[in-house]
Amino acid sequence: MAMTIVEQSGGQYHVLLIIADGQVTRSVDTASGQLSSQEQKTVDAIVKASELPLSIVLVGVGDGPWDMMKEFDDNIPSRAFDNFQFVNFSEIMSKNMAQSRKEAAFALSALMEIPQQYKATVELGILGRRSSKSPNRVPLPPPSASHDAYSYSSKSFSKPTTYPQSSSSSSAYPQYGTPHTATPAAPSSTYDNQVCPICLVNPKDMAFGCGHQTCCDCGQSLESCPICRTPITTRIKLY
Repeated sequence: MAMTIVEQSGGQYHVLLIIADGQVTRSVDTASGQLSSQEQKTVDAIVKASELPLSIVLVGVGDGPWDMMKEFDDNIPSRAFDNFQFVNFSEIMSKNMAQSRKEAAFALSALMEIPQQYKATVELGILGRRSSKSPNRVPLPPPSASHDAYSYSSKSFSKPTTYPQSSSSSSAYPQYGTPHTATPAAPSSTYDNQVCPICLVNPKDMAFGCGHQTCCDCGQSLESCPICRTPITTRIKLY
C-alpha cells in the first residue's frame, strides 16, 4: 500500500513506519540459513520498494524476539539503495537513563539514516518520478463491530457494491444494509489501559478535557489529544 501512495503522489519522498510486536513468522521446518515463505515475501517487498523514494523504518516493541532482525537487516539482497532500518524500541526504553535521553536515543536510531536515504533517491533520479511499477491497491477500511462505522466522511473509500443474494442460500456474514447484531469488541487488558499510549512505558497519570489520558512526560508538550485529536485546553494530574 505504501508503494501505491508514493506512486499516486507523483514520486514524493515518504517514510513508512511499521510498529511490530514480533519478527517475521518462521516455520520450524525452515532449515538454518534459509528463508521461510513469509520472510521471502517480506524481503521481496523491501527490494521492490527500493525502486521508489520510500524509506522503511521498522520499530520493534514488546518482547520480540528481535535477535534475528539485525541479521535480517544486514542480509537483504541488492537494492537500488539501503531503504530499510530496524529499531529496537524496547531495548532503548529499558536502559537505565533519563526518559528524555531515551526518547532522544530512539529518535536518533529511527531517523539517523533518513538523510542519506533521501540523498540516494535524488542521486538515483527516482525522486519526483512516476515508475508505474507499484501495485494499484485500495486501502481497506478499519475493522469495526458496527455497520454504522462503515459510513465515512472521506471520499477515499468508495461504497461497496451490493450483489444480489440467492433466496435459496444464506450467508454467515452480515450483508450491507441488513440489520444485524454487533459483535462486542475484545476487551483490552488491564496493562493496556494503564500504560501511556505514546511511550508505552510510563503509567497514565495525566488526563485531558476530552477524557483521554497519557503520562505527564508525554502530555506536557502535546497541543492536541493523540487519541481523538481534540485541542488540549485542560490538563489534570492524576494521583
